[in-house]
Amino acid sequence: MNIPNLVTERLLLRPLCHEDAPQIQEKFPHWEIVKYLSVVVPWPYPDDGAEDFIRDIALPAMARGEAWHWSIRPKSAPSELIGVISLRKGVDNRGFWLAPNWQKQGIMSEAAIAVTDFWFDVLGEEIMRIPKAIENEGSVKISQRSNMRPIRTEIREYVGGKMISQIWEIAKEEWHDFRNKQRAT
Repeated sequence: MNIPNLVTERLLLRPLCHEDAPQIQEKFPHWEIVKYLSVVVPWPYPDDGAEDFIRDIALPAMARGEAWHWSIRPKSAPSELIGVISLRKGVDNRGFWLAPNWQKQGIMSEAAIAVTDFWFDVLGEEIMRIPKAIENEGSVKISQRSNMRPIRTEIREYVGGKMISQIWEIAKEEWHDFRNKQRAT
């Protein structure tokens, strides 16, 4: 599948590519970003971490049709990468990070809506499940505002250590009902 650009009111989401590595390497390795990410993220982040991620993990998974990764860019400055948002087959379906100076502006909620629409409407998936540390208040709020619900609690390993986590879920029909209500207001 050719992965499309996704466009929102304020954002351009472009499929991840090799050229994104320098900006990811610059903006990603900050404790406030990585502490709630899966323990598979190397920490301290190596000097070639972004290049390795794109070359060895993201692009091969995209080519196999197992994952979809987009850089997040403001429409007002489309050359500036400010984060990454991803979809994955399996049990952890969506993940993201955003540069700290762009947080708390509704940007990630906007990007999450675009990729969740893609998950259900283009990929035809029936359910989305997302794990998150309960301490990760910003991410929890995005799920709450997206009409998701926690279905179970468990302990998970993150870069920041073992934390109580919730698995959040939404089904396709629930998502479509939520989106239709959003569009009606």
